[in-house]
Amino acid sequence: MRPAPLAFALVFTLGASCRCTRSVSRQIVSAVRGDPAAVAAPDSDGPTVGGCAVLPPDDPWNTDVSNAPRHPRSDAIIANIAAHGPSRLHADFGSLARYGIPYRTVSRTQEGVAVTFDEYGDESDPGPYPIPLDSPIEHGRDHHVIVVQQGTCKLFELYHARRTPTGWRAGSGAVFDLDGSTRRPRGWTSTDQAGMPILPGLARYGEVGRGAIRHALRVTFDHTQAGWIAPANHPGGVGDPDAPPMGMRLRLKRSFDVSRFQGQTRVILEALRRYGLMTADTGTNWYISGAPDPRWDPDDLDALAEVPGSAFEAVDTGPVEHR
Repeated sequence: MRPAPLAFALVFTLGASCRCTRSVSRQIVSAVRGDPAAVAAPDSDGPTVGGCAVLPPDDPWNTDVSNAPRHPRSDAIIANIAAHGPSRLHADFGSLARYGIPYRTVSRTQEGVAVTFDEYGDESDPGPYPIPLDSPIEHGRDHHVIVVQQGTCKLFELYHARRTPTGWRAGSGAVFDLDGSTRRPRGWTSTDQAGMPILPGLARYGEVGRGAIRHALRVTFDHTQAGWIAPANHPGGVGDPDAPPMGMRLRLKRSFDVSRFQGQTRVILEALRRYGLMTADTGTNWYISGAPDPRWDPDDLDALAEVPGSAFEAVDTGPVEHR
């Protein structure tokens, strides 16, 4: 499943506070526009959406990897990425309708509708799904639809989604309990190639407006390995041991100077030092995923292109698994 130009929706995104020192947090917040109506309480323990924690604090998506061991083949992996496409960061989200993976929240009482699966029906969670027919669909090829149900704190995601008169038709669908584990049966995909949920890896403006992203961000690479590292559960594309496998974590090096960056880009880079990137799909190199929001500053986000792939290192978070 390759990423594509994406869609816009106004969503209520609840952010989180920074685990770094209060002085650093204040410096970052002062550089970014606040978002008091769409963020979590200052002492929140982690990212939230719709009043639901987005996975437990010890979930891999929310785990600080700033002190995790460097992968022994880090140099070869970074060089392999550079040999197969662009080698600079890119924000694959923004303020316009076609940039970003949209999501929405619904109430506990939202009625479920039927979903018919085709491409990956045997690896999909059956419906009904509480996804209203007016839910935003990602632009481009992948056509993701993402909904968080308040109260139950369940996450519903669709891939290749199309509306029908009575519900939805999709290539695949996955349901996750946001208060528990997101691992699917071994070898299963989800609505992302890696078999992981998409929502936990999105950059959301509410978090950035608050001053800190406290989770890893979803990233794609053009040349991916036919294997995976937990929490991924489904392989990438080729039998190249130096290509990044699904679930591989990449961290911004401590030696890379972020002091010249400001605003939204600075907050994102601070997160990439702590939580890094999680390889989730085969697509354009170094494309970081986020939810669309009119408050993103395109000129600010363009500064991410000043960060080369060589500023990153692969993190050793576990062995590569294969089918």
